[in-house]
Amino acid sequence: MKKLVGSWSDTWLDMSPYVVHFTKAAKPRTAYDNSMSILSRRRIEARTRFGTGKKYPVAPQSICFSEIPLHNLARLADKRGSYGIGFRKEFVVSRNGGPIMYAYKDTPHAKALRDLVSQAKHNEDDPIWKIAPFVDQPGQYGPTKYFYEWEREWRHVGNLDFNEKDAAFLIIPEKLHSQARFFFNEAERENLGPNYKCPFIDPYWNVKQIKAAFNEAQS
Repeated sequence: MKKLVGSWSDTWLDMSPYVVHFTKAAKPRTAYDNSMSILSRRRIEARTRFGTGKKYPVAPQSICFSEIPLHNLARLADKRGSYGIGFRKEFVVSRNGGPIMYAYKDTPHAKALRDLVSQAKHNEDDPIWKIAPFVDQPGQYGPTKYFYEWEREWRHVGNLDFNEKDAAFLIIPEKLHSQARFFFNEAERENLGPNYKCPFIDPYWNVKQIKAAFNEAQS
């Protein structure tokens, strides 16, 4: 099988060895501000409860990723912005993260999981909370439809700490690549912060452009 540098396959373009985390704007901070905060601190903070039982205060907070193929990043960028970070899947797995599962609303297994979560709603140490954040229940909820399987979501429970070498690539608009590279080089030179020497990828690039970025980073 012909492969790109970094083990991204030319022939299996529906698959990806990476997961990505996009940063969103949260007034007064922009998506860029939040991205720089993550990169400088080398930490993605878990701030939201996801999965079955997310309405209960004892449910753990998690971080979301997507294993969407890199040449389809625009699907997420259109909704979340143009900044983010990518990791190899095995890195996230090594930190006890992984892909989420789906128990469709009103199926027997969805109901069983909801019952277990309800029984544990006052006990944050119940082992069900090691499973529940990784199980979504797509379906129709009143006037709202909840179907997001296309995101190919992964999650990590709790904050995720990393170093600059753990990053497989950064997601940054192309017009800012040179500026960002200079910024990180200067941060390293002045001993002010980490230097990300990984590829920079614009989320609206095509396969050829992404391949070139990986190859250039390895040259």
